Amino acid sequence: MFEAIATDRNARVGKLYLPYGIVNTPVFMPVGTQATVKGMSSEELKEIGAEIILANTYHIFLRPGIDVIKSAGGLHRFMNWDRPILTDSGGFQVMSLSKIRKITEEGVSFQSHISGERLFLSPETVIEINQDIGIDIIMPLDHCIPYPSSYEETLQAMERTLRWAERSKKYKEYHPSGSKLFGIIQGGTFPDLRRQSALRTVSMEFDGYAIGGLSVGEPQQIMYENLEVVMNILPKDKPRYFMGLGDPINLLEGIERGVDMFDCVFPTRIGRKGAAFTHSGRINLRSAKYSIDFTPIDNECDCYVCKNYSRAYIRHLIKSKETLGMRLVTYHNLYFLLKLMKEAHLAIIQQRFSDFKERFKNRYLQNKRGKG
Repeated sequence: MFEAIATDRNARVGKLYLPYGIVNTPVFMPVGTQATVKGMSSEELKEIGAEIILANTYHIFLRPGIDVIKSAGGLHRFMNWDRPILTDSGGFQVMSLSKIRKITEEGVSFQSHISGERLFLSPETVIEINQDIGIDIIMPLDHCIPYPSSYEETLQAMERTLRWAERSKKYKEYHPSGSKLFGIIQGGTFPDLRRQSALRTVSMEFDGYAIGGLSVGEPQQIMYENLEVVMNILPKDKPRYFMGLGDPINLLEGIERGVDMFDCVFPTRIGRKGAAFTHSGRINLRSAKYSIDFTPIDNECDCYVCKNYSRAYIRHLIKSKETLGMRLVTYHNLYFLLKLMKEAHLAIIQQRFSDFKERFKNRYLQNKRGKG
């Protein structure tokens, strides 16, 4: 499934071979939670170079429902996307929707926030659902907990995640398909639990490994320390995926530590609010200082938006609550991250990744905290 092409210290370039195509790593996956990347068509995603996108089992299970997607011929056909798809099982929702769900050893029962109906997801049903709709990479059901959580709470969630992982793998072995299954490593911000989770998950021999439960509010240094504990254990012949990371600096820090895959709603979410990535840091296009600024969002960006629209015009759209403004910034932000991945790819091949990261980081942080 995974082939390493080049390395520069821990950073690496590789290829993922999946049912719906080949994905070059390192890769950022735009998030299409409800079978759509907000504000973007499938054609636009291809135009900006997206090779794989993410959807969410929990959300599409609620709406439109798995029967609808199966009737359409699978999720790829339903959303007109003929490249790979990875689905998050909904472990994050298990954490964030704590008021309407109940966790038992069997799985998660919850109340639909749409209809109020009581529903249930188990490790086995998550695999079955994703195989039925033709997903390339399946994330098993896991128990993600918020930060901060006690050691005992974290230990219990980690143990449950491991038991659910074992059940997920067994179900898939008895019901084989072309879909790949990753194991998710939990353990909160406790290095000993992270180490234990990584060792035990790796022993189950999944197709790839995901780092879950980080970037959920903990200090960055703690996040990096726990990531490094895990990366020292994960096998080099399998893909490594950091769940929920989407800030440019964090992406480069992750790549430097050996991560291959990333996803996050961050670039699209801030884009809808008028915040844009630039090589000189994040800017807020709602700011009055851009009202007569007729330059592109980023003079160094060659995306469609930067070639055709000014900061002043986009600010006008955002302030007027015009949908086009949100779409244009979303398009630019995703393009910016995807191009950053390509530049990192080249820097690794040319054995200059550390220098590339430091140069980018120094410029980007000129505009501290992205206040624009």
